[in-house]
Amino acid sequence: MIPIAKPFLGKEEAQSAYNTVLSGWVAQGERVEEFEKKFCEYTGAKYSVAVSNCTNALHLAMIVSGIKTGDEVICPSMSYIATANSIVYTGAKPVFADVSQHDYNLDPENVVKLITKKTKAILLVHQIGMPADIETFQKICKENNIKLIEDAACAIGSEYKGEKIGVHSEIVCFSFHPRKVITTGEGGMITTYNKEYYKRLKLLRQHAISISGKERHNSKNLSFEDHLETGYNYRMTDIQAAIGIKQLDRLDKIIDERRRIAGKYLTGLSGIDCIILPAEPEDRKSNYQSFAIYLKENSPVNRNELMKKLLAAGISVRKGVMTSHRETAYKYSADQKNLSVSEDLCDNSFMIPLYVPMDESDINYVIETLRKIVS
Repeated sequence: MIPIAKPFLGKEEAQSAYNTVLSGWVAQGERVEEFEKKFCEYTGAKYSVAVSNCTNALHLAMIVSGIKTGDEVICPSMSYIATANSIVYTGAKPVFADVSQHDYNLDPENVVKLITKKTKAILLVHQIGMPADIETFQKICKENNIKLIEDAACAIGSEYKGEKIGVHSEIVCFSFHPRKVITTGEGGMITTYNKEYYKRLKLLRQHAISISGKERHNSKNLSFEDHLETGYNYRMTDIQAAIGIKQLDRLDKIIDERRRIAGKYLTGLSGIDCIILPAEPEDRKSNYQSFAIYLKENSPVNRNELMKKLLAAGISVRKGVMTSHRETAYKYSADQKNLSVSEDLCDNSFMIPLYVPMDESDINYVIETLRKIVS
């Protein structure tokens, strides 16, 4: 079976984790600080704060952005459910907007129609690694005096107008889950250029304690900590960060290879009338965290039948990105939406294997098998 994805981990990551274990300090410490520094260097961000996962990163982003009970935050339904959950955690309400057919990202025209007096932010997702049109949403937010928060869980290393994702907005959140381009097992990162956000994020991730564990450990004086507000245990460990440091060193090469594989798919699957392949705008560069294909009505097989045939042929597949408003947890909000594009993309798209390293024979087999089924 050709897997849909797998992490690219090697001896360097294993040795780095091993060395950290032997150091005797495995909780949040110097390795986390080093990882944060290298993440700033890579993305160009002013500040980076490592956390235990991207869902927690999004939750903290909501808190420091001032989102609270009774507020509304506009976000796509077509996203992993953690996007909407992070809003609910604060007591606010996710208002689901539709997405654009061409890039699976939020549709600006639909978003504008949903803004009310209760709207406090837009949570902009860069879906499956394809950057959204950030400047358009920055303009919308400025005109309506609301916050822009980027959910870049899938978009590490992706670029918008020549700059890495992570520098364009006041707060951006990343994931290091094994399905992402690089991984720390679990883990997340928040970037910001707001110093006050940065200081508060560092507090909130560790119970809002006034003195960190590292500071207490290294101090030669008697010290007593204070807990400055209600905080959370959202810390990343030094073991995770040690792996992340090595993964970050590989990132550009990983993305180059992912883009090469995506290029082979785009060439090999071109000319098939019943599918729509990913399209990359000129001012954006995707890391191709996933490769999604849309199946048109004139296909000789429907989406689910196609997926079954690919699985039978030894090729792992996944359905299109989920729609949160159709999940049981969000059925209460179904009456507020007309999300026809999101539902259509979810129901009629599928994802094919893309990971590093991927054998040329496997890439060609996926192409040949898919062409044969839909032809």
